[in-house]
Amino acid sequence: MTATPSYTEMLRQLVALPSISSNNPRIDRSNLQVVELLASWLKNLDFGVEIVPLPGEEGKANLIASWGKGPGGLVLSGHSDTVPYDENLWASDPFTLTEKNNRLYGLGATDMKGFFPLAIEAIKHFKPEQMKEPLIFVATANEETSMSGAKALVDQGRPKARYAVIGEPTGLRPIRMHKGITMEVIRITGQSGHSSDPSLGNNAIEAMHDVLTAIMRWRESLSTRLQNELFVIPFTTVNLGCIHGGDNPNRICGSCELQIDIRPIPGMHIEELRAELKKLLAPIARQRKIKIELEALFPGTPAFETPANSHLVKMAEKLTGHRAEAVAFGTEAPFFQTLETETIILGPGSIDQAHQPNEFIALDQISNGISQIRHLIQNLCVD
Repeated sequence: MTATPSYTEMLRQLVALPSISSNNPRIDRSNLQVVELLASWLKNLDFGVEIVPLPGEEGKANLIASWGKGPGGLVLSGHSDTVPYDENLWASDPFTLTEKNNRLYGLGATDMKGFFPLAIEAIKHFKPEQMKEPLIFVATANEETSMSGAKALVDQGRPKARYAVIGEPTGLRPIRMHKGITMEVIRITGQSGHSSDPSLGNNAIEAMHDVLTAIMRWRESLSTRLQNELFVIPFTTVNLGCIHGGDNPNRICGSCELQIDIRPIPGMHIEELRAELKKLLAPIARQRKIKIELEALFPGTPAFETPANSHLVKMAEKLTGHRAEAVAFGTEAPFFQTLETETIILGPGSIDQAHQPNEFIALDQISNGISQIRHLIQNLCVD
């Protein structure tokens, strides 16, 4: 049996394999090499390994590997893809792991390829015959774009376990709550015409002015309707992200488009917010005699919350010495909840390093992270 490499060597090999998720097909890359590499290491540790292709997505797959069977146990999960990168802004090759100033630099080092070797290092302390409850290792595809990997797990109803830890970068502090996210596009189709006579057309920009005013009023009402003080921004936010309209100063604008980002706190649901937004737009369309369409740019990720008194939260708080917190960024955690799995987010590195040039994971996070995961396995699978 070939020995599984050290943490640094595993991370070096993972970083060297591009697995970028992007809505731009010219940039998007397969994640198969990453999950196949992880599968080879887990096979060395006698895991039962399955690589599950995503339906209708060539070159994309989830990895599910397990020790033991049964309804209980623990899932250790992360996503195998990264965001795109700006090569000219990196001080080193993004695909070559570089150690400097007690940090390991590389694309995905924190978000979140760094979690996989950490979990495997923790697993090395055990043998499969020690497992009284199953231990399941999951690596998903397309978290950075559509969450289609996590959604495929839900569609397949697997993996089934009592507990799950999502290894996103949290500085090794437990997270039990995060906001959801959806992105919506509002398209207004008016009538172009010569600018010398406004009656010749129906100006889409003027209609968009009414839409913007209505959305900002709605945003204000959302900020006071429901609040949760665990979040730094304790309410649902609406961001006016980008707007495009018209083509020339001497033409009445015939079309205008606005894209917005909505981040609901737990207790506010994406479909209900979409319905409110649609209701908000309808009277503007009638009054302006103009066509207004609302479309989701992607289905959205729901808000996530695990109760403060849950067994896993209490265990993680005792283990880390930190009270469970809330974050604004989204993860795959709500999809595991759909599988009736008690879930927290806990992993090495800082989210501040994610999605930017010169991404790194600090070396002092690694040994502590291995120890934390080892204790969770011991408590939830062995003891």
